Amino acid sequence: MKKTLVFCLLSLFSVGGFCQASESSISIIPEPVSLVKGAGSFVLPENISISMPASPELNETGQLLKQKFAVTGRAVTLVGADKVSIIELILNKNADKSLGNEGYTLSVRGAGILIKANKPAGLFYGVQTLLQLLPKEIESPVPVSGTVWNVPIVEITDYPRFGWRGLMFDVARHFFTKQEVKDFIDNMARYKFNLLHMHLTDDEGWRIEIKSLPRLTSVGAWNVKRVGYFGTFDKPAPDEPRNYGGFYTQDDIRELIKYAKDRFINIMPEVDIPGHSMAAIVSYPELSCTAGADKYQVISGEKFIDWHQGGFDALEDNTLCPANEKVYPFLDKVFTEIAALFPFEYIHVGGDECAKNFWEQSDAVKQLMKKENLKTMDEVQSYFEKRVEKIVESKGKKLIGWDEILAGGLAPNALVMSWRGMDGGIQAAKLGHQVVMSPTTFVYLDYMQGDPIYEPEVYATLRLNTTYEFEPVPEGVDPKFILGGQANLWSEQIYNTRHLQYMVWPRSLAVSECLWSPREKKNWNSFAKKVENNFPRMDLEQVKYSRCMFDPIFTAKKDANDSLLIDLSMEVEGLDIHYSFDNSHPDNFYPVYKGPLSVPKDAVMLEVVTYRGDKQMGRQIEMPVDVLKKRAGLIK
Repeated sequence: MKKTLVFCLLSLFSVGGFCQASESSISIIPEPVSLVKGAGSFVLPENISISMPASPELNETGQLLKQKFAVTGRAVTLVGADKVSIIELILNKNADKSLGNEGYTLSVRGAGILIKANKPAGLFYGVQTLLQLLPKEIESPVPVSGTVWNVPIVEITDYPRFGWRGLMFDVARHFFTKQEVKDFIDNMARYKFNLLHMHLTDDEGWRIEIKSLPRLTSVGAWNVKRVGYFGTFDKPAPDEPRNYGGFYTQDDIRELIKYAKDRFINIMPEVDIPGHSMAAIVSYPELSCTAGADKYQVISGEKFIDWHQGGFDALEDNTLCPANEKVYPFLDKVFTEIAALFPFEYIHVGGDECAKNFWEQSDAVKQLMKKENLKTMDEVQSYFEKRVEKIVESKGKKLIGWDEILAGGLAPNALVMSWRGMDGGIQAAKLGHQVVMSPTTFVYLDYMQGDPIYEPEVYATLRLNTTYEFEPVPEGVDPKFILGGQANLWSEQIYNTRHLQYMVWPRSLAVSECLWSPREKKNWNSFAKKVENNFPRMDLEQVKYSRCMFDPIFTAKKDANDSLLIDLSMEVEGLDIHYSFDNSHPDNFYPVYKGPLSVPKDAVMLEVVTYRGDKQMGRQIEMPVDVLKKRAGLIK
């Protein structure tokens, strides 16, 4: 109380720390619950003292502040909570119920900066907001000079809308190192995500050490390296070296869990079963009910699923067999070791895209169906999921799976993660089950961010403004069943961490705001401007990101005379689209798009670029006229 009173008095009488601040200096993602801007700003003094509670949970928070402020060239000192300082972090003695466990208040006044919260997590999130209030140079990895280190005068009250704010990282299709996972966690923490879902197993690799089952990593973690378009590769020859991949030791996992915990992020493990299990089958063929499973190899990206209209069939059986009693002791060993490693209360068991054509041919499965009175293959999978739930719960954990686990009857206590749109989540919520929304329609980060003419081609496009439309609570659903949401990054087409960053940012900024900020505070035009203001920070952090938001959207159609008509539109306001048909590269002196374009006779290429005034914002895009004609249905 005494410290706070001194802070307030100094705020009233101190004038030496003020300078003028522009409105554009405030650009916080995710948008706070309440932000009141005052006049002027506070300039950091030559000696920066930071006081905070002596809590092990806040050690990393203190070190982060010290590291960040070191780039200012000023002296930075961490002091005890009983000391008056320029930056004060205080845990409330009497909890402010409106803030919950992750909320905070942040006051920037003439005397300094005060962050208050009920719990250490709130102080950490308040620090993330403070860093976004500082000039972008605070993100520099090295000291900088010539910057006026000021913070706008503000009063902020903030807390999250949802408790589950996640990103899923697929480390199974392509392995990413422990340091790369830490970098991913660092970027999550900046924008107040609190759940890292690690997809640890799939057909292409088993990525976590299970000591009682060593072949899972000695065999299952390795395949043949291929580059190009996943799903189109030639099947590796028997003598090709299987040395591409990797796995995390249990010590690695403990280190990652602690690293995430220091940043108030939980890690949820996923073991994807009964489908997506080729790495496990190759390691232990006795888990299959299919003859010849001992000849299988860990998938390297060759085609082994036949996707067709209305469904899919496996060319090789990549499922754990529900009728094979060897499967359940195997899973007991896996979940015993995983449960001992991960403190998080849930274990994700997958359940998605389980090809059942081999089950249909299996005598063992037919006998199981007769014994258990199972009528359909969905009921067979439900039988499997219910047995798995008992195993998971015997380890003191709760089960979560993709929305396919709804088919055939849901395990009694299962949590559903809805990915095939929102319908699975709606169904589960109406059955009284808790739900995490992660629909392909809004939050699949492996989708292209712009036109396939210039993006690495995947099967769908998901633009930033569509991601920003994500609303986790559908109409007619009781919000108490919606824990929150997450975005998913599948890595079939992601070979390295730089492309990973490109796919994650800035769409994850939109997800962050959808999950943290009040629904009524969301505003696309305001958010788009904040994203643009955030890009220079990412440049300093050396984080790669997509600028597709500045590129035009091409719409090709037929006119009344069956000729090509081209519409160009933009996600963001205030940009001019300059274009040419004469095979030259347009700049801001070229014609500005005003309405639908007709193609000049014999023209073969439409080239476009966007500008704001005299500043180029988008990339130079070359769009062949024949591609647009195909899209309009004018040629095959």
